[in-house]
Amino acid sequence: MKIIFAGTPDFALPTLQMLIDSKHDICAVYTQPDRPAGRGRKLTPSPIKKLALESSLSVFQPENFKQSDDLEQLQIFDADVMIVVAYGLILPQTVLDSPKNGCLNIHGSLLPRWRGAAPIHRALMAGDKETGVTIMQVIKKLDAGDMLHKEYCPIGELDTSSDLHDKLATLGAMGLDKVLLQLEKNQLQPEVQDEKQVNYAEKLEKSESLLDWKQSVEVLDRKIRGLNSWPVAQTCYQGKNLRIWVTQIMKGCEQKLEPGYVFSEGKQMLVGTGDGILSLQEVQLPGGKRLPIQAFLNAHKVDGIKLG
Repeated sequence: MKIIFAGTPDFALPTLQMLIDSKHDICAVYTQPDRPAGRGRKLTPSPIKKLALESSLSVFQPENFKQSDDLEQLQIFDADVMIVVAYGLILPQTVLDSPKNGCLNIHGSLLPRWRGAAPIHRALMAGDKETGVTIMQVIKKLDAGDMLHKEYCPIGELDTSSDLHDKLATLGAMGLDKVLLQLEKNQLQPEVQDEKQVNYAEKLEKSESLLDWKQSVEVLDRKIRGLNSWPVAQTCYQGKNLRIWVTQIMKGCEQKLEPGYVFSEGKQMLVGTGDGILSLQEVQLPGGKRLPIQAFLNAHKVDGIKLG
């Protein structure tokens, strides 16, 4: 099949690589325009652009599809289908209608459970036991198209959003490969989403990173894992913002601590919460590196300190 691919970040890389390795003809790759990045704010190509150019694919980077030239160029390809993976642009109906079989999207959740910008993070923070990817048809309404296929992924007790991101990126490529085979054989079986089961995964905000130690130990642990690797959970430590990357719930711990108060025990930094003890495993002070907690404790006396 003739395929147009549209994607931008790392999450889309496994899918583009799968298509490159397949028998399909990638007639064009669309990605976001180069953006300033790093300390020098140098214009930097997206991960998808880098892979596309390395594979000698044609790359297009429209700011949007409001210019007639951009739409005409897309229509010239006469593609069978357009694959959209975290592209970052809202596609107008004229684009959705351009490929013979429309546009297909890989969404990082088990629809209709989480629609929106941060489905991986919200699933983890909400305490879901399972997540996955949904291959769906793209329509104008956000993440509301008919579902074509799902790949499932359990959420482990230690999984972070970064862990799930990588797992789901791989599953998305696997799922799309199956859907394209079904499309070729005219065997797709679209399933309408149940609107009553929809939750919206709101975009993450930096303001969410501050921890409230009065919350339950499970809520705090899930939040810390959900905010890894952005914006990263933090708390006030002696007037400085201490970023908390990794934690572990202390099950069966007899130590009693008031919310936010710290106690060091051996190589552990224990913090009281609303209903239990959380062990900090990896932290970071401003201007410093991420440190395993033993290295942090070697340089800091923490007993009796109150966080937050």
